[in-house]
Amino acid sequence: MLNLLLPLTLIAGVCAKKSGSTIGPVADLPIVNAKIAPDGFTRSAVLPGGTFPGPVIVGKKNDEFKINVIDKLYDTTMVRSTSVHWHGLSQHGSNWADGTASVTQCPITPGGSFQHIFQAKDQAGTFWYHSHFSTQYCDGLRGVFVVYDPDDPHKSLYDVDDESTIITLADWYRKSTKYPPAPQYGPIAPPDSTLINGLGRYLNGTASPLAVVNVEHGKRYRFRLVSISCEPNYIFSIDGHDLTVIEVDGQNTVPLVVNSIQIYTGQRYSFVLNANAHTDSSNGDGNFWIRALPNFGVSLTFDQKTNLGILRYKHAKKVDPTTTQQANNVPLIESNLQPLKDPKAPGGASIDGADVDYNLVIGFDPVNLKFTINGAPYTPPNAPILLQILSGKSSPEQLLPPESIYYVPANKTIQLAFPLGAGGDTGGPHPMHLHGHSFSVIRSANSSTYNYDNPVRRDVVNTGVTGDNVTIRFFTDVGPRRTDNSAGVWFLHCHIDRHLDIGLAVVFAEDTRGIAKIDPAPQSWKDLCPAYEREFGPGGEVIPKGNGTAPPA
Repeated sequence: MLNLLLPLTLIAGVCAKKSGSTIGPVADLPIVNAKIAPDGFTRSAVLPGGTFPGPVIVGKKNDEFKINVIDKLYDTTMVRSTSVHWHGLSQHGSNWADGTASVTQCPITPGGSFQHIFQAKDQAGTFWYHSHFSTQYCDGLRGVFVVYDPDDPHKSLYDVDDESTIITLADWYRKSTKYPPAPQYGPIAPPDSTLINGLGRYLNGTASPLAVVNVEHGKRYRFRLVSISCEPNYIFSIDGHDLTVIEVDGQNTVPLVVNSIQIYTGQRYSFVLNANAHTDSSNGDGNFWIRALPNFGVSLTFDQKTNLGILRYKHAKKVDPTTTQQANNVPLIESNLQPLKDPKAPGGASIDGADVDYNLVIGFDPVNLKFTINGAPYTPPNAPILLQILSGKSSPEQLLPPESIYYVPANKTIQLAFPLGAGGDTGGPHPMHLHGHSFSVIRSANSSTYNYDNPVRRDVVNTGVTGDNVTIRFFTDVGPRRTDNSAGVWFLHCHIDRHLDIGLAVVFAEDTRGIAKIDPAPQSWKDLCPAYEREFGPGGEVIPKGNGTAPPA
């Protein structure tokens, strides 16, 4: 407990450092408070491993991961409990380790810890991790998780793939995300800055350092682009270079050449960049702008060198680029992406080809400032849904909250559609993320075509705008082995974190009677809820609401 009482200023110099370390597959992950100034403005933050972004967690396909999350938080201007979700890792046979507060576990209390044990069974690619309690990840608890495949089918396309080729895009706020925004912004304040690999500038701010990504002429780089954003989507590009997309959300794809990528929060893309650009005095002998233009924020241009990073060739001058933005004439279109292997969607090749079909209608209640799905906002229950099931409840009507829980049976094709009528795109586009499954996107945003033969597979999909009817499918595979069994409770939610916070989510209870048979939760998991109630009472931690001013720096 002594570490929890250390003054903020004493640990700031130790913890507020640039990310770049790797850990895993067995590691401790301390969650600490520290002061950082990634865009030149200093504020208190919630940091995994003491850095922003947090340390990169790495391993290989089929590795078993043992990540011990240690809560060392004490800053009362933000929540002090925590949970950590491993975004994109399926957690088949380890639903209890998914890290989702109110769904699969109670939060970890200050001074406590919890070890997540899970296998990356048949999974490789680009993932990430973040808090799944309140809006805590917006205050800093975010990092990248990479599972390497020694037999990567795309490995002949690139020469370099390591922590130096990870590019993160993040929004950043001067105030804790629980502090109310200025009235002109409505219920949600825009981010003050865009951070690329944890560095950026805010409008009318100081000329703080920008991220530099180094390359060598003639080499081919596999870049892993990860949106660890809380709110905006970004149009990403690198001046003077094409991007060959080879992976989407942990799924290998047929290579596709583009020159820009619109990436929504929670999504990931791997692309190959050939470092073959002509370098001369016109670009500082090899400096090119990396661009990440947000759809929402204080700065929506590249003025004052906001929303930018630098791609720098070896031997180039250490100067800012002077390159101009190329025409966005080959943008990534989701429906052009195809899986590299087993491309067909599950079920029959027609709109009625699934076993279970749910329409999920997104709405917004302007009176109560709540998002809804099929008329109901998601309200986190006091007892996690997984705990309710393991305590003997098995039908949706027995589980809380009943209006937000959908039952899906074993060994069936499930189809989810998101028809957007008038008002359904309020605050959108909404990036919807499903835990526990990757899914086939049989109808994408901005398209009226259904594709059953080779639709892209992913775990976060943009639901589009009014008139769209994005439709996805997945299979509830309940096999004989524990790690082949997808029984569990799986969250489906908007990955704009403050939309989730005000209700934009539902839970799928998959094969509820089979969960206890294949997913024995350890005693440490069972101890989380009693510890949380002892610390905060039956109502849980009181979320700081703030007073409209920035918390102490």
